[in-house]
Amino acid sequence: MNDKLKEIGFYNLSKELWEFCWEDTSVMMKDFRGKEIAKQVIRSCGSISANIEEGFGRGFGKEYPHFLRIARGSARETKGWYQRSKKLLPIEIIEERTKLLDNIIAMITKTISTLENRNK
Repeated sequence: MNDKLKEIGFYNLSKELWEFCWEDTSVMMKDFRGKEIAKQVIRSCGSISANIEEGFGRGFGKEYPHFLRIARGSARETKGWYQRSKKLLPIEIIEERTKLLDNIIAMITKTISTLENRNK
């Protein structure tokens, strides 16, 4: 069975980000102050793909853009947690994750706009 969700670029990027996040939080957990940040960033990062999945699973009515907005909010939150991790992770990692998140946010924003224009 062909899963159309796997054809969505920002969904694939969010799953790629999850893999990076998993490794990044392992580093964060080594510092007692980083444990709380790690908990937050892993939750918000996981929420990105989870909300894309849930919205896609509900179909392409008004609910899908709603869940994409939630995913976008989680991406913005994740970006903020990464930016607050500058004492825990190398700046190069933070810059890479921020760039990836900016791409995800832009792609989700464009998709929301396209879906809303189509539904008018």
